[in-house]
Amino acid sequence: MSTALYPLKFKTIYKDKIWGGNKIKTYLGKDFAPLPNCGETWEISGVKSDVSVVEGGALQGSSLADLLEQYKDELVGKKVYAHFGNIFPLLVKFIDANDWLSIQVHPDDELAKKRHNSFGKTEMWYIIESDPGSTLITGFNQQVDEKVYLEKLNSGKLDDILNKETANAGDVFFLPAGRVHTIGKGLLLAEIQQTSDITYRIYDFDRVDDKGNKRELHTEEALAAIDYTVYPDYKTQYTPQKNEDVHIVSCPYFTTNVMDFTHGTNKDYSNLDSFVIHVCVEGAYTIVYNGERYDVKMGECILLPNTVNQVEIKTESGFKILESYIA
Repeated sequence: MSTALYPLKFKTIYKDKIWGGNKIKTYLGKDFAPLPNCGETWEISGVKSDVSVVEGGALQGSSLADLLEQYKDELVGKKVYAHFGNIFPLLVKFIDANDWLSIQVHPDDELAKKRHNSFGKTEMWYIIESDPGSTLITGFNQQVDEKVYLEKLNSGKLDDILNKETANAGDVFFLPAGRVHTIGKGLLLAEIQQTSDITYRIYDFDRVDDKGNKRELHTEEALAAIDYTVYPDYKTQYTPQKNEDVHIVSCPYFTTNVMDFTHGTNKDYSNLDSFVIHVCVEGAYTIVYNGERYDVKMGECILLPNTVNQVEIKTESGFKILESYIA
């Protein structure tokens, strides 16, 4: 008889990056030693090269891939399992940009399937902390086509046509596949995305690694992926509220709400045919399920399997959670 599923925490996967910094440690309290810096942590991942492993409880040491194979829809929900099979559909990260990331774009499902036999990469960012005046790039600031784009890229003036946004704590940016984007210096954020590690690097500020080599660019590959549509507003508009769920993002790949609570609450997920992920971006709380307690603090994530329908959330300090599932 298999072990009953319970709220699952996973070992953090730390990644040093040419643009990474120290906020993962100094702000989120996560020790990435012996790495020289940490640009990303992968908190819940089904990407084949970096599959998450359970930390704590009877299933400790089991990989997310093992769990999917064993528990199937009990873990992720009937509809989700029917669509994605043994691939966990979301990747959750924390990102610390101590310098600009490369300007990049991700393919959609159709292009990613054709070229890489992979899912595309639609994602969202929630800004946890920002240095004063920090900015990011999302989309274009004027109507352009491929010809104008290439002219600007090849003449070193790509910046002229890109849309820059000031980013502050609590800001949300939704980035569908095809949108040119990058994260600017001084930003710490949570990222929720499709399970994919495909990035087309368009421009990397001519920087070199410690061996003096420039990173590979994907100019040609990017052309078929870029969406040139200009939008009136690139920042996701929502009204923060205390002690109630506030909806921020809905797309075919994930739905995300912000829960900013000063007190405990009860959650009933029995109407959802999906797993639920909590990303704690502030404070701390305890999930009580089947008489067991699961502590979660800022910088941690927890996965509630589809069979974990009703939980009590207790807190002394208050908390802010990004709550995500597949609707």
